[in-house]
Amino acid sequence: MAASFAPSRSKALCRTVAASSASSLPEFLVPAWRTTSASQSRSFSATSRCPSKLGRTPITIPQGVTVTKGDLIAKQGSRDWKATLMSKLTVDGPLGQLAFDAPEYILLEQDLENKLIKMNIKDVENETQKEMWGTSWKYLSNCITGVSEGHSAILRLVGVGYRATVQERRGKQAFPGQQHLVLKLGFTHTIEEPIPAGLKVTTPQPTRILIEGTDKVEIMSFAGRVKQWRKPEPYKGKGIFINDETIKLKSKKIS
Repeated sequence: MAASFAPSRSKALCRTVAASSASSLPEFLVPAWRTTSASQSRSFSATSRCPSKLGRTPITIPQGVTVTKGDLIAKQGSRDWKATLMSKLTVDGPLGQLAFDAPEYILLEQDLENKLIKMNIKDVENETQKEMWGTSWKYLSNCITGVSEGHSAILRLVGVGYRATVQERRGKQAFPGQQHLVLKLGFTHTIEEPIPAGLKVTTPQPTRILIEGTDKVEIMSFAGRVKQWRKPEPYKGKGIFINDETIKLKSKKIS
């Protein structure tokens, strides 16, 4: 109906309907001509905004672990249209050093007496800051655990004839002393996956692969690359499983 009026007539009709309490238009058309202000609109939820459950939880700093925050540096990602201020958080511990970039609105408060560190953000109402609050908290927690205790992942090879060994491959080493994970997964050839620096890979059993290191992201990334060679299939349940991963089996089709 609004498209049938000229722009000037349409605006005049809107002002007339908004000014007069009684309107000759049908009741179901009146809301379409009235504009509600932002103050009159109310949100769906009446509860108060809650901070991040992870972000507001203090992190315990183990003995011998230190956390330092660097200066702000403008960085621009490949998908960003403008640079973002980032600060480098460095975590030192008995097992090594880890670091990651955190946005400039991430605030840290260290309690040296109680060995606690708290993370906060500048604007609790900002959705972007709230999203990165819990993410940055998890990154920091993984770094503290990595340099103090370390991370690990176990790969399970399920299938007839599946085997794994750790061997050296001369001529294929990216750095001196690099080892390769050699897999037999039912192909006509063996799979050789180079082990990145900083990771320790062992095979306590022919069908078990233990990955250890300080960087959890690097560990799970390497485990994902190994899993890509034989993803778990849903009919016989064969494949490479990470940690406690399971798969729901499908019933066989009977013709």
